[in-house]
Amino acid sequence: MIVSNSISLLCKNITQTWLRLKKITDEIMQQDSPVYAADITEQLVKQFAIRSGGRGADGCPIITFPEYSNFTDIPEEEFQTVIKYLTSIPSFQDGDIGFILLVDRRQDKWSSVKASLLRITGSFPGNLQLVLVLRPSGIFQRAISDIVLRFNRDDFKLKVPIIMLNSVTELHSHIDKTQLTQELGGTLEYSHSQWLYHRTGIESFAVMVKETAQMLQAFGTELAETDLPNDVTTTLGLITTHTQKRDRMKDDLNQARRHGSTLLSSIQEPVDANPDHKLNTDELDNQTTVERLLAQLNETEIAFDEFWSKHQLKLKQCLQLRHFEQDFREVKAALDIVTERHSTFTEFGNSSCHVGHIVKDLCNFEDKSQEVLEKAEALAVQGDHLIEDNHYAVDSILPKCIELRAVSRNIANGLKTKKELLNQSMELHKRLEQAMQWCDSGIYLLASQSVDKCQSQDGAEAALQEIEKYLDTASGQKLEDLSNITNKYKAILGDDLMARVLKIFQKQEEMEEMFEKRSISLKKLAAKQTRPVQPVAPRPEGIPRSPISYPSPDIRKGHDPSFSHKANVTQINLLKRKSLSKIEMNEHVEGRKCSTSDNEENLAVLRSHVMNELIETERAYVEELLCVLEGYAAEMENPSMIPFIPVVLQKKKDVLFGNMPEIYDFHNRIFLRELENYIDCPELVGRCFLDRMEDLQIYEWYCRNKPRSESLWRQCSDCIFFQECQKKLEHKLGLDSYLLKPVQRITKYQLLLKELLKYSKNSDGAEDLQEALAAILGILKAVNDSMHQVAITGYEGNLNELGKLLMQGSFNVWIDHKKGHAKVKDLARFKPMQRHLFLHEKALLFCKRREESGEGYEKAPSYSYKQSLHMTTVGITENVKGDNKKFEIWYNAREEVYIVQAATHEIKNIWVNEIRKVLTSQLEARRVSNQQQKLEHTPVAPLAIPVNTSPLRSAQKMKRAEIVSPENHSISVTSPKRQEKVKGWTKVSQSLDISEENNDGWSSADDQLNSSDCEEETSRKLLPGKYTVIADYGKSGGEELTASTGDLLQLICEGQDGRWLVRNLNTNKEGWVPATNLQALIGDSSSSQSISSSESASASSTLSSSSSCAEHCTASSTSVVDIKG
Repeated sequence: MIVSNSISLLCKNITQTWLRLKKITDEIMQQDSPVYAADITEQLVKQFAIRSGGRGADGCPIITFPEYSNFTDIPEEEFQTVIKYLTSIPSFQDGDIGFILLVDRRQDKWSSVKASLLRITGSFPGNLQLVLVLRPSGIFQRAISDIVLRFNRDDFKLKVPIIMLNSVTELHSHIDKTQLTQELGGTLEYSHSQWLYHRTGIESFAVMVKETAQMLQAFGTELAETDLPNDVTTTLGLITTHTQKRDRMKDDLNQARRHGSTLLSSIQEPVDANPDHKLNTDELDNQTTVERLLAQLNETEIAFDEFWSKHQLKLKQCLQLRHFEQDFREVKAALDIVTERHSTFTEFGNSSCHVGHIVKDLCNFEDKSQEVLEKAEALAVQGDHLIEDNHYAVDSILPKCIELRAVSRNIANGLKTKKELLNQSMELHKRLEQAMQWCDSGIYLLASQSVDKCQSQDGAEAALQEIEKYLDTASGQKLEDLSNITNKYKAILGDDLMARVLKIFQKQEEMEEMFEKRSISLKKLAAKQTRPVQPVAPRPEGIPRSPISYPSPDIRKGHDPSFSHKANVTQINLLKRKSLSKIEMNEHVEGRKCSTSDNEENLAVLRSHVMNELIETERAYVEELLCVLEGYAAEMENPSMIPFIPVVLQKKKDVLFGNMPEIYDFHNRIFLRELENYIDCPELVGRCFLDRMEDLQIYEWYCRNKPRSESLWRQCSDCIFFQECQKKLEHKLGLDSYLLKPVQRITKYQLLLKELLKYSKNSDGAEDLQEALAAILGILKAVNDSMHQVAITGYEGNLNELGKLLMQGSFNVWIDHKKGHAKVKDLARFKPMQRHLFLHEKALLFCKRREESGEGYEKAPSYSYKQSLHMTTVGITENVKGDNKKFEIWYNAREEVYIVQAATHEIKNIWVNEIRKVLTSQLEARRVSNQQQKLEHTPVAPLAIPVNTSPLRSAQKMKRAEIVSPENHSISVTSPKRQEKVKGWTKVSQSLDISEENNDGWSSADDQLNSSDCEEETSRKLLPGKYTVIADYGKSGGEELTASTGDLLQLICEGQDGRWLVRNLNTNKEGWVPATNLQALIGDSSSSQSISSSESASASSTLSSSSSCAEHCTASSTSVVDIKG
């Protein structure tokens, strides 16, 4: 890639620059034998050998050995180190010229001079050009030196010439005074401390430059070899790390530059102080060395900065690429979701309203997907900018940009195409509905023309004009060309829609045929001339038909037909008959003929209008729910609207709207579409209601929550939040009106079902419509009951544990305590108590109604709990003497009797029947349980029919279950005339008229089992109940029961030994009496049967009278009586 290649070249340039710098520093530092001034500072300070900076005539550097008394005492290693160092720092130009040694021994002895010369010349590491020696200045020493040199000249023969100088003046003849220090009579200024400072500074600067360059080269190599990360986080971390290292490198460079600049200023200080001052050659060499190092350092920094700029660009582009890739993945995932959601829009609707819903959903989807498409386009533009900026990953970015634009374009084009197809579907459905409405209106016109009015010439002409006028409206409403429609709407015409188009064309033809036949008949009537003849008796040509009642012209318009997609829905042809019966008249007879099929067609039109109203109002209802949920409920989660929401309303959305989202979801996704499937067969829509009856139970929870919702609404109805939402929605009515819609809707269903049932009496679906109507009314009743139930206060238990609420209502109640009064105030209770009763499956609650202050739902009554009775111990007496609106509820052998007075006789019968159902269901459940227990404990053996002539024993062994009527005649539960099937269980029908006269009470403990043996038919069966004594009875023994003629006895239950537990209600005493004695004691006196839920001692099948035997025979459940005043 371009950037990578550039970085590689830059890294190579940095390496070359570092190598040049390394060479320079190696020259300065003599890398082969590295000796640093800083390491031998102590030896250099002794000044036994110096480099003053002077030069000979040919430019050879001068090394001076000044006077040093302890020269011979200098260790050889130390001497060699200093000499080696001094010879290792020549200038680059004079490196190979050689050195001039100036040995100053004017104050020394000749013996020392000889030793010094031999030491110096013998171990000098450099190239010597000349050795100048200043001999000792004393006469004696000079004489000795002359003699020694004369006779020992060969000892001083060296590779270079040695010149013995007697004075400084002779020295000046060999070396210019400007190249000699003041000690040697010259003018050269030399400071050994300054020289030492410069040397250590130059060397440390060179080392610093070398190390800095080496670090830059290593860092550049590291950057060039670094692999680029694959994610944003790692890339950011790498950028941060490299930037920190680069900053440290820059700090080291700046520090080295400052050090070099300071050193250069120190070297140039004399010149700065005195412009006429000239630096010596060594000082000039030092200045040149520092300047070269600084220049090389600057060059290295420039190369590194250029390299870093490219590398930083690469890292930034890498980060941009990773961000682009991350955004691409997110946007691509969002586009995939949009594409998948877009692929679900495959329907073209089955009506204009349905198409409208689809178009609205598609528009909402388009609005929501627009944000994703905009993000995709923005990301593609971002990729274009990266490509324009010569990004190194063009090969990766360009395909992604192309893919984003391709997917976005496909989605946009798909939405556009889908809209066009839906617009075609809307157009076609409107044409179909318009044609269907035109046909229906035409059929209605024919049905509304009175036959009687058409008998006259004027009436026939008027009817004919109506038909002609109506036919003139066919333009623009009637479907004209089938082939044209097929070609124009080919893209959306599926099998179902095509079938509907054909059906409407067929309906048009049939309707036009009906109009043609009617017109022919009317024209015949209009053409008849009335002749003045004597009237004669009419002689009809055929059997006279009964006239039909024509529908009212006040019919709701707006028919919205829809083709059914449900396989089990029977399609109803509204025009089974292709022509009307002819209306014929002759000169002497005026008559009419009307077919039964005409009446059926009229009813079909009426059913269709009701069905249209049902579907149209259902669609409007769904729209209103959606409007509330989006315009109010969703806005409660909008951050911009939260400041306008009162504190009392915050986090109370579930209270305010209840389960409206659940209701909307059910109607929008399921119920509305299923109703639309029945648009062509409205008489069968009852099945739809029955199938969804369980789902419609959701309205019960909504209505139970309605008081809380209403109370919350009243607290904050004037807040800005609701005003703003209403303003956005452009609603004329407030939210409270829309919160009432679900309550109104569930009520509306029963009205529409009644209308459909009215026009579907003889249709196939009439029975389903009747059941659906009853079920809807049941839901309304349950809703009403539940709204009363939630107002119960003071009940400490869980009302849900009492089972389903069956009935609720207000009654007058008296309490009769057979064993004394529970409270003293009961003694004087002549007036009835006002109690509101709640009948559950398991208990009966007595509450006191209390009106509350307030408005609306806040004024709804509450019910203060007083007491409750378990249904397992309850018995009823259906009739109370003297008042046909009263009945008795009692428990525990009538220890406590509640006399209940209903508002009307009908209400009393409803409650009695409902209580009887509860007790009977308990009886059936216990009977099944007993039979199962007997089967579990009975060993397997051959079955034998026992023969028992005892009427008492045979009652416990039966072949079929029976319930005894008030006249003690058995009514078999399998009798087809006395039973009716009610959702899986069989109930025995009792005549209310008979029960008013004879039947005193019912109890679920009564389970009569009769044998069918003929021997038992002659014997009187003893049954639990009340009997009148017809003969005195008494026996010796204080514990035995006694009775007198006329006493009222109650047979409670039969024991295992054949004796009966009997209570004398006159004396309130009990005792066991043999069955044979009871036969003679009570004779043929009759008893009143009753039902209670207590079990008998045998857990079986003996009937009890209007009291329960549970007090003595079983440990039955006791009723919960909690009298609270």
